[in-house]
Amino acid sequence: MMRAYEEIYLDDAMNNLGDMFDYVVYDCGYELEDFYSYFLVSGIAESFGKGNPKYIAGLSGPELASIAFARTKGNRLNIIPSENIEKSAEYWAGWILAYYQWYSGQSFAELKNNGLTINHLLNLYPTLHEADITKFVDVADRLIKNNKASREINLKKIRKAARMSQRDLAEASGVSLRMIQLYEQKNKDINKAQAITLAKLARVLGCNVNDLIE
Repeated sequence: MMRAYEEIYLDDAMNNLGDMFDYVVYDCGYELEDFYSYFLVSGIAESFGKGNPKYIAGLSGPELASIAFARTKGNRLNIIPSENIEKSAEYWAGWILAYYQWYSGQSFAELKNNGLTINHLLNLYPTLHEADITKFVDVADRLIKNNKASREINLKKIRKAARMSQRDLAEASGVSLRMIQLYEQKNKDINKAQAITLAKLARVLGCNVNDLIE
């Protein structure tokens, strides 16, 4: 599996993301879920996730938070970070999220869209913060897999239930393989498909046309 960046930067990345989360909550008084949305749209999350040394190792957690706020809210955070000896649940959430992002190679935005939200991480803290990191990986992998499965479009679900491959469906229905792939990958909106196309697919799959509409 391809990691997001070289492992030499991983410890710094994990500590900095953890420090950033802890800082915005306990020193700045922000809701972590709100701040995380700023982090995602600021451009820092993308650079961090790709392993840009400036962001994963060259700046501290509070500095990262300040830049994220400046880019999204127009003002920097000037609050001096306190020195916390004990690590908070929020610190752990950032620490473990940085690890899993590196491990999986997915972007932070992809992880959130696939169900790995801040609230979910915080809910996992009581049971997993002292466990081996591989335990978290197993839980996160399973969560994302289940979330993706639940979001499969109707066409894909019905096709799988019929035990047909995309090629089988294309040959039997007369709808091109490429078109079926585009619908299932959500690169083309099946809700806007021509009625004749939906009718051909429904006939082969033994379902109603309405079953194929999202």
